[in-house]
Amino acid sequence: MMQLKKCFALSLVLAGFASLLQAQVNPKEKFWQTLKAIQGNYVDSLTDEQLVEAAIAGMMNRLDPHSRYFGKQESAEMQESMQGKFAGIGIQYMMENDSLYITQILEGGPAEKAGLQAGDRILRIDSQAVTGNGQTNYTIMKKIRGQKGSALSLEILRKYTGAVLKKELVRDFVADHSVKAAYMLDAKTGYINLRIFNGTTRQEMDKALIALKKQGMQNLVLDLQGNGGGYVQSAIGVADEFLQKDQLVFYSEGRDRGRDYYYSGGFGQFPEGKLVVLIDQSTASASEILTGALQDWDRAVVVGRRSFGKGLMQRPVPVFDGSVLELTGARYFTPSGRSIQKPYKGAQYEDNAQTRLHSGELLNGKVFHFPDSLKFKTLLNKRTVFGGGGIMPDMYVPIDTVELNGWLQDVAASGIANKFSFDYLDANRGQLLEQYKDFASFNKQFTVPAIVLKQIEDAAKKAGIAAPAANKERLQFLLALDLKAQLASQLYTGNDYYLQVMNQENASLKEALRLIEQSTQYSKLLKP
Repeated sequence: MMQLKKCFALSLVLAGFASLLQAQVNPKEKFWQTLKAIQGNYVDSLTDEQLVEAAIAGMMNRLDPHSRYFGKQESAEMQESMQGKFAGIGIQYMMENDSLYITQILEGGPAEKAGLQAGDRILRIDSQAVTGNGQTNYTIMKKIRGQKGSALSLEILRKYTGAVLKKELVRDFVADHSVKAAYMLDAKTGYINLRIFNGTTRQEMDKALIALKKQGMQNLVLDLQGNGGGYVQSAIGVADEFLQKDQLVFYSEGRDRGRDYYYSGGFGQFPEGKLVVLIDQSTASASEILTGALQDWDRAVVVGRRSFGKGLMQRPVPVFDGSVLELTGARYFTPSGRSIQKPYKGAQYEDNAQTRLHSGELLNGKVFHFPDSLKFKTLLNKRTVFGGGGIMPDMYVPIDTVELNGWLQDVAASGIANKFSFDYLDANRGQLLEQYKDFASFNKQFTVPAIVLKQIEDAAKKAGIAAPAANKERLQFLLALDLKAQLASQLYTGNDYYLQVMNQENASLKEALRLIEQSTQYSKLLKP
């Protein structure tokens, strides 16, 4: 009995000692032991790099949805895209029937200066054939882009004349525009579509606003629909276009609860005049900072649907090998103190449009309710605004459910519509340019032939994508509108023709124009 008690006591001591050892285990040592155990025992061979990359990805998944890891190549590509320029020749292109075609010429680039045209078929790049299998968009991009000032030789076929031409070009910086479109909607109202906030956004906005004011702009519609954000500094620059000097744009709060405040400089091009901002469920991050500031200062009427709800600020942390950790370092707040970050627990965080569609919110803004604790007041007129889940517009516009129809999306994803529009343009480019000398005449007079729409519908049906009976007329109209927009963007040099066509059916834009025309309603929305 005494020996049993001694054994029991010894077991307790050993258990305690084991617990003590376990408590003293270095978590980093555990990590490296796990790595070596996988390498020594897993059925397949894995390198240190493969396992560390996987481990980093796993750690990122345990943080918030916006903290991310970019490998060396991915990081370099991201930085290039955000700089707003790259060294190339200024074309957009596509592979079709194993051939490389230019679909658009970017204004001011080497391609435009060399006389290249949309529709030209590229046969050779630096004497190397680019037709046939094995070519991808990425391999073509690597051939076209290069060092600024380096030479590039192209051999092209201009189909509508039958001529084979040789062009010598010199690569130069080509703007990757953040302003997707800027034009006058009518004699007094301008329109700017901002697709991203990158390193050249402020300069582009200055240029666009100056040009529109010269055309008589007194009112402006700023379209942020689908704008997922970008550089916060660029959002401050855009806010400065519209706010008075020393007005707060936003403030950030880090884990130490300290705050940093960001103000406008008062050097903007449009500090007065009617301003309407368009947002939707994909408007996020820097776009929400800008929208929140303009709403809080009663500077703009916001039209559309509740924005995404991303109120976390990421800061890049470089790793020695060129990779980057983009980590959430702070939360940002609008001038009235609103946090626009929505809850990020659960798998439906990124499934934004479908989640809201199923809840009914995209059809009726009153479905979404903010608690009283998330009510705030604007800084000048003391209107009620809301925080904690995106920016709620001042004027709600429901989504057109036909535009989200699965058939239209499936036809677009299959490439069928693109193929038929390309084939039609390839066969008729010369005739179209002769008949429609400029975009204005094309936009006013051209109608997509019914036979082309029928061919697309038949091809889709053959591919198992049968058009639904419901809303068939509306579906065909929207398909024809998209085809016309594609044709316009490929026929004429310019970066805004696609949107000019598509905007004819933009419900939020129509509502914005109505509000601007009805001054009483516009003013009423800015009052408590």
